Amino acid sequence: MPISWFLALRFFREGRLQSVLIVVGVSVGVAVMVFLSALIDGLQTSLVAQTLGTQAHVVVRPPDEVARPMLASSEAVAIAARVERTAQRSRSIVGWQQVVEGLSAIPSVTAVSPTVTGPAVATRGNATRAVVLYGIDPERFAGIYPIRERMVAGRFEPTGTGCVIGRELALDLGVGEGDRLRLGSVEGASEVYTVAGVFDLGNREVNRRWVVISTRGAQTLLDLVGGVSSVDLRLRDIYSADEVAADITARTGLIADSWMKTNAQLLVALRSQSSSSQMIQFFVILAVAMGIASVLVVSVVQKGKEIGILRAMGVGRSSVLWVFLIQGAMVGLIGSVIGTALGTGLGVLFAGMVRNADGSPTFPVTVSLALVARSAAIAFFTGVFAAALPARSAARLDPAVAIRNG
Repeated sequence: MPISWFLALRFFREGRLQSVLIVVGVSVGVAVMVFLSALIDGLQTSLVAQTLGTQAHVVVRPPDEVARPMLASSEAVAIAARVERTAQRSRSIVGWQQVVEGLSAIPSVTAVSPTVTGPAVATRGNATRAVVLYGIDPERFAGIYPIRERMVAGRFEPTGTGCVIGRELALDLGVGEGDRLRLGSVEGASEVYTVAGVFDLGNREVNRRWVVISTRGAQTLLDLVGGVSSVDLRLRDIYSADEVAADITARTGLIADSWMKTNAQLLVALRSQSSSSQMIQFFVILAVAMGIASVLVVSVVQKGKEIGILRAMGVGRSSVLWVFLIQGAMVGLIGSVIGTALGTGLGVLFAGMVRNADGSPTFPVTVSLALVARSAAIAFFTGVFAAALPARSAARLDPAVAIRNG
């Protein structure tokens, strides 16, 4: 066994109380890092999943209509004019079939759903509610929204004169599977539909407003025959939505709104949570590093005479340096193993303690292999770097002075 390893192990065993205390400190620090990071990651994942459960990652739509001034100024005549914004009407995406094909070919896009949307009125007897019509292709639409898994009654079959509505809307109108209601558009067209199913997407406003019907039915009611008003996209990486939207706008000239733009406040909250997690990790690492360094500094002072004798016997500076670097690495390694196991266990225990009415955890905890590996690596390298200063100090001890003062 190399002399550095032999001395490191011996010093580690001799200062048992110090070694145990610093290992416990490192373990607690790593456990805090793993637990808090897993908790924040879980909350973020749950929040994003709930938010995007009723939204597409990117929505592509026609450009807005812009009013043009009827008179132009010249050098001789100055015209003071106020150009008012034009009221936007439902319009189709020009050549939407080709647009859908082009968007489907983008590598980061996993699902594409052409949609016909517009305001309408749902009527059942004396009950009337303002709703939003969604004319869709069932298979494509189900690739964007988890509506098929969220059916609470009936089936997801918006075909022919069948419609699928939200749970709150069904309660407001007093309808259920197999009942009929009348859908009318602002243009005056109307049609009687049979409720094929009722869904619950976990969003009260969506459940109260959405009525999903076939594409052809929505085109007829909204006077958009042969067209679609938007194309919804689902992405492989949700945080690339802004980049994908900008690329689509540059390529097609259409307006592409990402979920990151429409949910700016949510994104700010997520970034604030991430910043908080990083700040906590920084101070935990700092505390762990100071603890390891202080213990090893004391060890250098206590072992000063032994180090001087070893140096006088011919042990090189590099060997003495490695003695304390190895001790720091051992503390970091042992602490990382115990700490990651403790943090993971706390996360699993905490997630199972409090649950919602549907059985899902109130505080979801996401413990990933990447998180565990990162925390363990941080603890290990923190131990090595924290030992660098005491190791350098030990290596620079003068043998004669160390022996005389020891």
